[in-house]
Amino acid sequence: MKKKIIVAPLNWGLGHATRCIPIIEALINHNFTPIIASDGSPLRLLRKEFPHLPFIELPSYNITYAQNGKLFKLKLLKDSPSILKAIKEENKIISRTLEDTNIVGIISDNRFGVRNKKVPSVFITHQLNVLSGNTSWLSTKIHQNFIKKFDTCWVPDVQEAPNLSGQLGHDSSIDIPIKYIGPLSRFTPKTVAIKNDIMVLLSGPEPQRTLLEEKLLSELNAYSGNVIFVKGVIEDQQTISSGNNISVYNYMTSELLEKTIQESELIIARSGYTTIMDLAKLNKKAFFIPTPGQFEQEYLAKRLTEMRLVPSAKQKEFTLKKLNDVNSYYGLKSIDTTIDFKTLLNLF
Repeated sequence: MKKKIIVAPLNWGLGHATRCIPIIEALINHNFTPIIASDGSPLRLLRKEFPHLPFIELPSYNITYAQNGKLFKLKLLKDSPSILKAIKEENKIISRTLEDTNIVGIISDNRFGVRNKKVPSVFITHQLNVLSGNTSWLSTKIHQNFIKKFDTCWVPDVQEAPNLSGQLGHDSSIDIPIKYIGPLSRFTPKTVAIKNDIMVLLSGPEPQRTLLEEKLLSELNAYSGNVIFVKGVIEDQQTISSGNNISVYNYMTSELLEKTIQESELIIARSGYTTIMDLAKLNKKAFFIPTPGQFEQEYLAKRLTEMRLVPSAKQKEFTLKKLNDVNSYYGLKSIDTTIDFKTLLNLF
């Protein structure tokens, strides 16, 4: 009977789920049976990618953004009691699950309650430092206190410069067992012909995902080139609609998404860390629009713009003319590392 390992991505957009795909594939290749544990769109996405794998539905943290980005911190603080309740409940579910199955380990991507002292428990994060403006010291302390409850922390980046996460994933004062495993991406670069002028990749909690969708569709309606627009809404069936120069998909599976990104000259997206890892792997040019009020994305966009890699703009300030800046930037470049999954999985 194969040993089983729980893989549990947070439901906060799709990034946590998609960066777990290479981990799930590595587990399968090393003769483990992954058990997918999540909720909402990430769970639906991973069940589509791995329909043969067992799964556990966990309680939702119900993370949403304020419509006004400036109120993001206040909204998160208001939601914290329900988030803590969900963390306690998912911990109980994991404890019950361990009693019934041959589980030898846990890999949690930012789900604080998915851990248990009976088996090695890994926490995946690119945020050893959690930026929240003038309360960054507090949000970082809270986050690190949660991480300390796990046996080890995997950071999907390299330790040395140049790296992708900057100060988010690097803290020399931390006293938590850290392994820099290298950037995680489900994609492999290939040489292909360019077919699309622009590809839009959306994801993230509401209502900001919809607000950006509406703004971009309005702006791109005046664009004369070929546009592929992926809304990042996981539904039972894939839908495709076309009008003028824009083809709109509700979602794409990994294989089609990889192919379409590589066939696109420019990617417009949020500056989420998983998106950055994927686009760097494929050496793509991009334009980033960070989620209003999300300090992490604002930091990453600003950092990459200052490095002359990717231009960016605030959501309310984006216009089609700003895409002219792209040619003045180098684009994202792959960090050549090979993740040593064999050594990492020896933990189990």
